[in-house]
Amino acid sequence: MHRRTALSWPAAAVAAFIALPIICLLWSVSNADAGARDILAHLAGTVLPGYAATSLLLMAAVGVGAALVGIATAWTVAAHDFPGRRIYEWALILPLAMPTYVMAYAFTDFFQFSGPVQTLLRDLTGQPRLPWFPAIRSWYGAALVFIFAFYPYVYLLTRTAFLERSPRLSEAARTLGCGPARAFFAVVLPLARPAAVAGITLVLMETLADYGAVSYFGVQTFTTGIYRAWLSMGDRVAAAQLASALLAFVCVLVWLERRSRFRLRFHAGAQRHVQAPRRLSGRQAVWANLVCLVPLTLGFLLPVAIMLRFAAQDLHVIDWSRYVMWLGNTLRLAATTSVLAVALALGLAYAARLAPGRLVRAANSVAGMGYAVPGAVLAVGLLILVGALDGWMEAWGWSFQGTLTGTLTLLVYAYLVRFLAVALQTTEAGLAKITPSLDASARSLGAGTWELLTRVHQPLLRRSLLTAALLVFVDVMKELPATLVLRPFNFDTLAVITDHLASDERLGEAAVPALTIVLAGLLPVIVLARAISRRDKLTKS
Repeated sequence: MHRRTALSWPAAAVAAFIALPIICLLWSVSNADAGARDILAHLAGTVLPGYAATSLLLMAAVGVGAALVGIATAWTVAAHDFPGRRIYEWALILPLAMPTYVMAYAFTDFFQFSGPVQTLLRDLTGQPRLPWFPAIRSWYGAALVFIFAFYPYVYLLTRTAFLERSPRLSEAARTLGCGPARAFFAVVLPLARPAAVAGITLVLMETLADYGAVSYFGVQTFTTGIYRAWLSMGDRVAAAQLASALLAFVCVLVWLERRSRFRLRFHAGAQRHVQAPRRLSGRQAVWANLVCLVPLTLGFLLPVAIMLRFAAQDLHVIDWSRYVMWLGNTLRLAATTSVLAVALALGLAYAARLAPGRLVRAANSVAGMGYAVPGAVLAVGLLILVGALDGWMEAWGWSFQGTLTGTLTLLVYAYLVRFLAVALQTTEAGLAKITPSLDASARSLGAGTWELLTRVHQPLLRRSLLTAALLVFVDVMKELPATLVLRPFNFDTLAVITDHLASDERLGEAAVPALTIVLAGLLPVIVLARAISRRDKLTKS
């Protein structure tokens, strides 16, 4: 019991550390004075309906598009065998390495008036202008970016569900007279519904949290409104209220996702063998390749090719000394955050293993919620927290003004709140693979808690901890909204400078830092691809 208490309270302290910015944000809004309520009324009568309408429109378009692309590619790869299938199995997750703001720059160059698509169409039709061609810098242009950037979330989860389906169910549907298409919609797809809904929910949360792409396209969403209210207008009250509205959107999404899985249980029985994929050839194989190649091209190959062209054209104008400085800033932040995140995640996961009480479970649940909080919301909550600390310290006669505001400490704190969930989930998955009998054997040999962790668990967790650190490292490199708001003065990262250069239409100079972020993002994708390959081999065996 003493060990349980000793482990539980530090876990609760970490959870409070993670939840504090959100608590401060909600406290600030709930204790609004008359002036703040007037600002809220003004927002509700002016910009808030537009932000809500645009966000809902984006969510609807992206949710439907990502679901169609993700499910179609997952079913094509999981249930069919055709030339190129083994490449598509892992290549279809490559868009996860592509930040949405980088894809937005590439799509603008490709689809704008002077881009190759419209130029080709004008040459073919002989028309000087194409009034029917949709403008890429619009909400549907942003939706196009999000669909091909985020569909891998749906692809990964539904592909796993399709691979784990029982062949007996499909065979039963065929004996009842169902063709392949009817069996898919009547049996296979409903069984994969929980996985598909979970993937779509992740897509929608990423859509709500995005700032770089919607800002570049000039789309007015909650995230761009928060940034404008705080940094452009200097109105912290309006920013806090908009951040609370965005947080409410995210909470509704999480609630709907859990509600959709309420009392929804599917079991495949004790069978281990998966249904053999159907061999495709000829025209069917061509269509299968097109289904996989189009999203892969738009989500990864095309943006990389365009950014490489930009880099090659303007390589001579790049200030390499400043690039090295931006890279050093980014690597320092990412390395510091990944080490701290893995250390905290290991402590939380270890406490849950040795002392699985209600307090520890609640602490881990709270710590895992940070990833659902958009970076802009988190930044506002942290600035409110620092402002409150300023007031409290001044009341006690201490000078605290400016100690944390605009510092790397505050920025790392934001990253920890945002990405600790990534490290925690990976570490918990690694610990779950270690049989409890090893703990019992070590205890019988006199090993204490610290020896059990360092001499038994840590060597077995090495791969999981490295994977967790890598995932956090790359997420920090790509993070834009929180970095824009919280970074120190005259301190730029690769993501920030890429956004600034692209906003000034200096895409050639932005290409090298953008490609650096993409290259870093490929590392966890490669790790994930190897994990998929190993899992597929185990499933087939």
